[in-house]
Amino acid sequence: MVITVFNAISHFLVDAACAGALFSSGTEAAGFGIAVIVYNTLAFSTQCLVGMLLDRAVRQDRLRGDAEMLYGSIQASAMFVTAAAAIAPLGLMVKAALLGLGNSLFHVSAGTVTLDRSSGKAAPLGIFVAPGAFGITIGSLFPGWIDWICLLLGIAAISCFGFYRRSVFREDPESESLPEKHSESDALLPAALLTAAVAVRAVGGSAAEFTWKEGAVPALVLTLFVFLGKGLGGFVCDRWGTVKPSLVTIGIAAALTAFFAKSMPLSLAGQFLINLSMPVTLWLLYRHLPDRPGLAFGLAASALWPGTLIGGLIKLSGPFRSLLIIICFAAGFGVIMYSDRRLRK
Repeated sequence: MVITVFNAISHFLVDAACAGALFSSGTEAAGFGIAVIVYNTLAFSTQCLVGMLLDRAVRQDRLRGDAEMLYGSIQASAMFVTAAAAIAPLGLMVKAALLGLGNSLFHVSAGTVTLDRSSGKAAPLGIFVAPGAFGITIGSLFPGWIDWICLLLGIAAISCFGFYRRSVFREDPESESLPEKHSESDALLPAALLTAAVAVRAVGGSAAEFTWKEGAVPALVLTLFVFLGKGLGGFVCDRWGTVKPSLVTIGIAAALTAFFAKSMPLSLAGQFLINLSMPVTLWLLYRHLPDRPGLAFGLAASALWPGTLIGGLIKLSGPFRSLLIIICFAAGFGVIMYSDRRLRK
């Protein structure tokens, strides 16, 4: 649990530093929109490649028992790069590129450790991913806090080196309940569908327009419900499984998001419910790819940005928008159900 909490706090600081650094230049700055696209593309879409490379390197280090030192070194280095890029006097595009790469390296390394030390449970995944939502919101709304955020991030990076060097995070691998292994050929289709489901769900979520989300307070309240959904989703999965809770939560979330986007209370309920399935999808990916935790984490993250971008570009209204949201959410549930059945075979 120590590593999960530490990585969750670090996740908040990294995302807050990235958002704060970009927004401190001002949304009216020349090239701001392009810089955001550059950042998101590098931060998200490169995670699949980073995960594959990290898995390959770790296979060799595991033979020497040094895997976690590799994770820790990459994670701490990524945190330093992010903090330095955030406060350094760099051009906006260079800053966006460095922040994106630092963010990608951090997410995959810290996410891989969380997966490896989750003992086959989904709860640690939700705890790790949830604070990122607050990091983005805080950094965007309060870019003037960037110096303090980077100071804390630098302290966390130094602590990361110290923790791993002292083996604070190490556990007895024999005591862990690891996911059951399946052949990679059997995992190929479920993993591909789960990756596509992340993108499709992002399309549906981005297509919704919450007209009430104006100002800092509504943004913070929305972030709180997203945070709670992601944070509790893993516990729900561990307690009741994947299919039955997802059927209820995704079904209700689809209706609330599709037909009640103008209502703040109902929209918040919908966002809470749909985010309960986020750690479930990541957990299923890991269950199908237990020997490739970096790839499993990277696949989910890499699919998120294209889906969000496409959803924001789709301009539909009325029943057409509602139909798109329902189809996207229903497809996500269908993939969860299929993936769960494949694991049980």
